[in-house]
Amino acid sequence: MLPSGDWQTWAIIAGRGWGKSRVGAETVRQWAEAGGELIALVGRTAADVRDVMIEGPSGIIACSHPRFMPVYEPSKRRLTWPNGTLAIAYSADQPDRLRGPQHSRAWVDELAAWRYLEAWQQLQYGMRIGRNPQTVITTTPRPLPLLREILGRSGTVVTRGSTYENRANLAPSFFAEILSQYEGTRMGRQEILAEILEDVEGALWRPSIIEKQRWPAGTPIPSFIRVVVGVDPAITQGQDRDETGIVVVGLTADKRAFVIDDASLDGSPADWAEAAMFAHDHHQADCLVVETNRGGSMVAHTLRSVCQGRRMPRIKTVTATRGKVTRAEPFVALYERGRIYHIGQLARLEDQMCSWVPGETRRSPDRMDALVWALTDLFPAQGQFRAVATKPEGW
Repeated sequence: MLPSGDWQTWAIIAGRGWGKSRVGAETVRQWAEAGGELIALVGRTAADVRDVMIEGPSGIIACSHPRFMPVYEPSKRRLTWPNGTLAIAYSADQPDRLRGPQHSRAWVDELAAWRYLEAWQQLQYGMRIGRNPQTVITTTPRPLPLLREILGRSGTVVTRGSTYENRANLAPSFFAEILSQYEGTRMGRQEILAEILEDVEGALWRPSIIEKQRWPAGTPIPSFIRVVVGVDPAITQGQDRDETGIVVVGLTADKRAFVIDDASLDGSPADWAEAAMFAHDHHQADCLVVETNRGGSMVAHTLRSVCQGRRMPRIKTVTATRGKVTRAEPFVALYERGRIYHIGQLARLEDQMCSWVPGETRRSPDRMDALVWALTDLFPAQGQFRAVATKPEGW
């Protein structure tokens, strides 16, 4: 239900699958039925506006009554209702289209995922029709200064919700996927519980840096001249054993790195060796970069045991002689300089990167270590180490 009172912004900050799009569409429907409105529909991309906000299963058309159905004209980017109410579609990827037009109402979808936040400012300049122009924002949060500023305004009403609240209406497969990816992680607090994550004092990476370096969805991924799989094997056994970090990274000709996949797992030596081999073959990597501090012979034997009947991968071994901070710091700098990107959401890897604090966090950051080993091979001049392309003892 719409908030009461003379609010300017209704910010719906909720987890994946909570029903944000439905609320946005129903709000637009109510505005349209009241009449006399000129509404802006602003999504992350033109495709998002069309496929989610207008024509989606929880979009405006699906939520409209058959006797009060808008006419959608894609070529004109507009919806027209029987009483003359108009809604115009805009893409946040084209902020300049919002220069000049004026509106009395607006639905802004997934603001935290917009590439050009200038689009928000341009929209605000045009919210100048009527006694009290209003905007509804539907978004999963990210730690953006703009979002924090909007939520802190006196004219903003905030509604929060988690994915769990809508579980009865979600496909079991969706819920299983979202939980397997995010539950129990800091990123899960953002994507499921809709918390705005704060930086962890002392951690090497900040969420805002990783978010800035996330490759835009739908943008073609450059070709790679190299792909490597970093492996940080778990040696200990038992209930409290560490995970094995397995992270895939590609390198482009212009020396940008792309973190492609995190295949890390908690399993036996045979399990992690099989997972590392699958990642190598699936991503057509040119080598495995394996840390061998805790038993080179064992690592060699384990990998060899799962290679029977398959092409033997090229193995590079690395040995840590300095601390994790010293190994990671050069690559933190590359993130800050815009040289390393993440493809998609790598929740558990990013969780370690943004929460591991030297000297305080007890568990080993195996995913982070695997990432660092892969980057060490791709950027040898940046670190204190060099991957050695020799077969480990016992190979």
